[in-house]
Amino acid sequence: MTSPFSPTDESWMQHALALAERGAWTTKPNPMVGCVLVAGDQIVGEGWHQWTGQAHAEVLALQAAGDRARGASAYVTLEPCNRHGRTPPCVDALIAAGVARVVFASADPSQHDDNAAATDGIERLRAAGIRVEGGLLADAARELNRGFFSRIERNRPWLRVKLGMSLDGRTALADGQSQWITGAHARADVMAWRARSSALLTGSSTVRHDNPRLTVRLDDAPTLTPDATPASAESAFVPPLRVVLDTGLAIPVDSHLLDGSVATLVFHAGSARPAAHFMQTTTIAVPEQRGLLDLATVLAELARRGCNEVQVEAGATLAGAFVAAGLCDELLLYVAPRLLGDSARALLRLPALTELAAAQSWQWHHVQHLGDDLRLCLRPPAA
Repeated sequence: MTSPFSPTDESWMQHALALAERGAWTTKPNPMVGCVLVAGDQIVGEGWHQWTGQAHAEVLALQAAGDRARGASAYVTLEPCNRHGRTPPCVDALIAAGVARVVFASADPSQHDDNAAATDGIERLRAAGIRVEGGLLADAARELNRGFFSRIERNRPWLRVKLGMSLDGRTALADGQSQWITGAHARADVMAWRARSSALLTGSSTVRHDNPRLTVRLDDAPTLTPDATPASAESAFVPPLRVVLDTGLAIPVDSHLLDGSVATLVFHAGSARPAAHFMQTTTIAVPEQRGLLDLATVLAELARRGCNEVQVEAGATLAGAFVAAGLCDELLLYVAPRLLGDSARALLRLPALTELAAAQSWQWHHVQHLGDDLRLCLRPPAA
């Protein structure tokens, strides 16, 4: 089947996708969206959604174009919204500006629900005489906003498990020493991935042993890598929610995660009662399964709170539980060229296998050098 889109169309949409990525650290929980307005063979306006509650990409591009928007083509990475939310519908703005054509990459699943008034944006554009075409570079648009699509379509965030390891798959010495297995470039890269995450999740064991802060420290990241960083040079970001799974509410009073500096959510068993030192956090009771907190319930609650991407930074038990439950969408592994030996701590704690055929399979998504280390990104096989 012949594509209705030309190579030039693809080029403009690729530019719009690059613009959209500039909002990777700041748009959450909204999706990243870019828009390019083209008249003839020239860009007359462009924009990207920068902050939740502020102007959408289409509106910013129209403002930049002014009168030149009339008769232009608009390339948008996500179907223009037709809802009255914190900002007016972009469909109204496009119609009022008199654009001649709207090309969008991916449909917006949040627009297509039982509210018919909110789902007829495409029909309204066409009724106004605007040519509308969708599906250009749709896979790339979904990849960019994989967390948003996961939250809307699966009712759970995109879950990324981050681990640093040696060549022999060990994360720390037997006594827990782990700073630092990987080098400065890898640690800087982790900060970039944290910045784009909606939440950073760990377990009570990690809190007790390592007392992490789970904050984004961009001063520690002088050389951020393109794959993890917005295309722009802005350093602003929305601090990710800190999340702790603490069955018995046993993390100590001097834990950094209880300092109130960043919004923190603590999941616990129904039988536990928060002590006074949890007052600066939000505590939520969830069901248990075989003595562990129900991970699916945890993720559903995070989705309800608008979390698109969740990055797990935990020990072998909790990280392994997410993997074993089939809830891990992405493994982010930083591999250092050193050997720690078989007495060192393992990467993941997983159920024992009785046959090799039962082993989980993963697919390479990308591999990149970071100083002396490697960053491996793997995903489960596509269904």
